[in-house]
Amino acid sequence: MRVLFLSILLLLPVMAPAQDRLTVATVTRPPFSMQVDGADTGFSLDLWAAIAEDLSLDYDIRRYDSFPDMLAAIEAGEADAAVANISITAERETRMDFSQPIFSAGVQVVLPPDGGTFAMLRAALSPRLIGLVALAIVGLLVLGMVMWLLERRRHDYFGPDAKSAAFPAFWWALNLLISGDYGEKTPASPVGRAFGVAMVICSLFVVSLFVANITANLTLSALSSDIERITDLDGRQVGTTEGSTTSDYLNARGVSHRTYPTLDALVDAFEAGTVEAVAFDGPVLAYYVANEGQGKGRLIDRVFQREYYGIALPTGSTLREDINRTILRIEEDGTYADIQRSWFGAVYSER
Repeated sequence: MRVLFLSILLLLPVMAPAQDRLTVATVTRPPFSMQVDGADTGFSLDLWAAIAEDLSLDYDIRRYDSFPDMLAAIEAGEADAAVANISITAERETRMDFSQPIFSAGVQVVLPPDGGTFAMLRAALSPRLIGLVALAIVGLLVLGMVMWLLERRRHDYFGPDAKSAAFPAFWWALNLLISGDYGEKTPASPVGRAFGVAMVICSLFVVSLFVANITANLTLSALSSDIERITDLDGRQVGTTEGSTTSDYLNARGVSHRTYPTLDALVDAFEAGTVEAVAFDGPVLAYYVANEGQGKGRLIDRVFQREYYGIALPTGSTLREDINRTILRIEEDGTYADIQRSWFGAVYSER
């Protein structure tokens, strides 16, 4: 009997079921998670591999089409962990757990490269400038027709009726406002002369204000190289991904924007000119500008909203404490710094 009991004890480790392989969810977000030649790689996946090795965890990568789908898998318990550029927020913390922060970054903006003549032309054709020019044309026509009413019996230049006088009256008003000179069309009536003098005096202010307004609009739309505040994006077509913390941030700041289901769709819209500015995670935009987006956009240095990325886990996950201890351990032994340097160099030298 004792021999049988000892035999059972010896066989228990063999009979015990092997630990289940973990399912790790991710989404394509270079340089945090991507596929190169069919292999899963990226900063977050390399960091997870180091954590899994330290904890002797077996796992499979499951790549989702969108960020919301990946997070939904964590909420539903369909995945044991999610790694990418996942921002830790109070709202998400109510639906899932997070490891301690693994990366510190923030929201940045990509704008089209300085475009010289093209940028100036685009600014000149902006709705605001077109509206100003249209208003000026209407105003000059009205002023010219007022002079026609006053001078139609004294000047052959304006023509006998309103239809034939429209363009000569407009041209007279335009010439007067630009040059301040009547030419050979000096008003003959006392009221006409008084009105002409008033126009000459007003032209000094009107032309100056009009030119200043146009110059300011061209400068802000085409020549400005920096965005000091996120609200400086007002008036531009801004894009980001749907369900992202960047979208929440833009909404909170009252910045109108379009959302796209995936990062690829957002980038395609930017390159096609559908959106003029992309607001998103800084490291992702920096990687885009330095690689496939080289020459297609410029990254604004300013970070508008500081964010911390973490590993997402189902609520109550037993892995959380082990993962946190391992993160601290690989920070202390230099493994974390080596992984970070391999992907970002000195650009993001601090967490």
